[in-house]
Amino acid sequence: MRKTALILAGGAAVMLAACGSETSGEFTTDDGKNAEYTIDKDSGETSMTIKGEDGEATLRSGADVPVSLPDGFSLFPGSKVVSNTVVNQPDGQGTMVTFEADAPADKVVTHYKDQAKAAGFDIQLEMTTNGTQMIGGERKGDGASLSVTATTNESDGTTGQIIIGTKKSG
Repeated sequence: MRKTALILAGGAAVMLAACGSETSGEFTTDDGKNAEYTIDKDSGETSMTIKGEDGEATLRSGADVPVSLPDGFSLFPGSKVVSNTVVNQPDGQGTMVTFEADAPADKVVTHYKDQAKAAGFDIQLEMTTNGTQMIGGERKGDGASLSVTATTNESDGTTGQIIIGTKKSG
């Protein structure tokens, strides 16, 4: 799932940069899959659909895309969502939320670390460098993955990002 999610997100960025002022269109991916996209000029929301042999993959991205984190996770209290990207595929879902919070990075990371541990994630990476803190981990049994990055800004607020990938059972 991660490979397709990355392809979708990366492809979306390249495709949108190339399309200029277009608000919708169709294209064929490098591996021959049919894809279509739309951009809402008022909200800036982008959506994309790619159809392939394994089924359909969709992407929605924008500040107003509803945030729906997996059970056991919630946004840091008082956070403002800057952007939310949701990728749905036949084998699972990926969510990437970029946010701002009025708290130091260590408190933001601790919030998500506690939630991850309670949800059964094994934290495999903890790193602090140049004001940025990061954790990453995986949940045994279902292959769900988690990454959280938080950077304290000069105004004592924090810019953060949480990425969670889950696989469908079965």
